[in-house]
Amino acid sequence: MENTLKIVKSTYKDQIIEHIYDLVLDGVYSPGDKIKESLLAKELGVSRAPVREALKELIANGIIDYRAQVGNFVADLSPKEIIDAYTTRGVLEGYAVMETSAAFSRDEIETLVEMTGKMERYAEKGNRKMVVKIGDDFHNMLISKNKNMQLIEYTERLSLKLHVLFYKYWSNLYTPKEIGSRHMEIVSSIISGNPGKIERSVREHYTETGTKIASWGD
Repeated sequence: MENTLKIVKSTYKDQIIEHIYDLVLDGVYSPGDKIKESLLAKELGVSRAPVREALKELIANGIIDYRAQVGNFVADLSPKEIIDAYTTRGVLEGYAVMETSAAFSRDEIETLVEMTGKMERYAEKGNRKMVVKIGDDFHNMLISKNKNMQLIEYTERLSLKLHVLFYKYWSNLYTPKEIGSRHMEIVSSIISGNPGKIERSVREHYTETGTKIASWGD
């Protein structure tokens, strides 16, 4: 494989994480595949140290599994692990949005609405990466008002894992129209100003997807 990734010296680890993440999204690496530290370092033209750091972070985020005396492998999550990850993210994000929903300006609400339309349009085109990217922007914006740093840290840890799963399965789970409408339901709940409705809308958004992916993966 040719070295096509341009590494910026000050951000080795982050770019290597993004590179591995893209390889998983593109199906170059599948669940259960071994990630060879030395091979990655050679392909990217870097030392093994930043590759090791990147792998450690991906292990912490649940993308990579480390097996003692064996090596690093792309995580192959069980149905329970999938449901647990989605349920946890839903609980955390639901709480975060419920607590800060009044802080969203009219312009920010309009931006969220625009994002739902973009997701739907990219889904119609089959552009998986853009659906995931805009979905990530959407959910990051939802929690952006929250100042609980531990909550933000935990939600970010779950993000990559959930992105990989959603990228792989969403076209089997939802139509493009459903992609847009499901996110619009969250926006509508924020507009309603009803704390219970907001929390429930976000939480159910995640639990529904996690349950469907776990069932499909079987």
